[in-house]
Amino acid sequence: MNIRKNITRWGPTSLAVLLAASLVGPVYAQPSAEQAESTVAITDDATASAEQVAEAQELPRGHFRLPEHGDIIGEYYTVTVEDPEETLIDIARRHNIGYEEIRMANPDVSLWVPGEGTEVVIPARYILPPAPREGVVVNLSELRLYYYPADNPGIVETYPVSVGREEFATPVGITRTTVKVKDPAWAPPASMRREAAERGDPAPSIVPAGPDNPLGRHAILLAMPSYLIHGTNRPDGVGMRVSRGCIRMYPEDIESLYERLPSGTKVNLMDAPFKAGWAADGTLFVQSYPQLEENVGNFEPLLNAIERVSELAEDQAEVDYEQVKRAVEAPDGRFVALYGPQAPAPEPEPEPQPTQQLEGILEGVELSTTVRVEGDA
Repeated sequence: MNIRKNITRWGPTSLAVLLAASLVGPVYAQPSAEQAESTVAITDDATASAEQVAEAQELPRGHFRLPEHGDIIGEYYTVTVEDPEETLIDIARRHNIGYEEIRMANPDVSLWVPGEGTEVVIPARYILPPAPREGVVVNLSELRLYYYPADNPGIVETYPVSVGREEFATPVGITRTTVKVKDPAWAPPASMRREAAERGDPAPSIVPAGPDNPLGRHAILLAMPSYLIHGTNRPDGVGMRVSRGCIRMYPEDIESLYERLPSGTKVNLMDAPFKAGWAADGTLFVQSYPQLEENVGNFEPLLNAIERVSELAEDQAEVDYEQVKRAVEAPDGRFVALYGPQAPAPEPEPEPQPTQQLEGILEGVELSTTVRVEGDA
C-alpha cells in the first residue's frame, strides 16, 4: 500500500509572480492526452461518492439548499469500507470532508488502515456560521469554507479547507477576491528558502506550474497582500492547519469555485469555534471545534457559548447549560441537541424518599428505647 503520511508545508504566494504567470507565461497548461486522462480519472474517483449523495438532492458536490427555517444543512450518514487499501483520508476526500473532520467523527477508526467492513461516519451536517449569508465565509476553527452565490440564491456551497498553522496564522477580517490565475507559478518566500538551505535542500526561487507546485492549478488572490485561496499538490493535508496563511482546497473544489466565483466577491475570514442554530423541526443544536490559540486573547469560550445560546433561545426554550459546558470543553465538532424534538429526554427525577414513614419508624424506636431505659432505672 503506497500511503503518503508526510504533509509538506508551503508558504504564501508572491503577487508579482502570480501576475507574471498569468500575463506573460502561458495561462493554460497543455498536458498530454495521457496526463489529462489520468487527472480526470483521479478526480472522478475522488468525487464519486459525494456526488452520489448529492444526486438525491439533485445538487452538485458541496451544494445544499438553504433552509427556509433554521440554520442547519446536510445530514450525518455512514459508509462501509470495501477496499482494504483505502485510508480514512481517501474516504474523507470522496465525501467532501477534511482531515480533522473525519478524524474527530471516527476516533476509534485507524486513519491509515480502517479495514474492510468498517463503518465510517461521514459528518456532513453543518450549522451555518454566525455571519451574513453572502459571498465567501471561511470559519477558521471549523476548517471549512461557505459560499453563498449571488446568482443562485437559496443555495449554499461548503468545502473543507486548510488554514495557516500557528506561527503563520490566517488573519481574521473582511476582504475580497481580486485576480484569478490558472496554472500559477510560485515564489517561495525568503524565510522558507533560508530554512530549506539550512536543511541542505535549497529551494528554487520560482516553482513553475506543474505537479511540484504547491498552489495546484487554480489560485484566487485576495485583497490582503500575499493571501489567496488555492488548490494543492498535497490533497491529503486539506482540513488541517498546515499552510503559511493561505486557504487550501481540494483540487476538484477549487476548480469548481474558480470557474464561478466573480472577482470582487466579499470574503469574511472569521473564527467561530462554537456554533448554535435551529433545525427546521424546532431543535436547538450546538457544535464546538478546537479554538485557534492565536485568536484567544480576552475571548472566554464558555461565556461566549452561553451568550450565543441565550440569544437564540430567548424565552422559547429551557436549556441545560451543563451540556453547553461539556460541548465547549470537548470540542469534537459533533452535534449536541439542547432543546426540541431531537433533544434527549430529560433524566427522570429521583423518587422522593418516604420521609414520613421513616420518621415514624425512628420515633417508634426512640420511644421504645426511652421506655426501656426508664424501666431499667
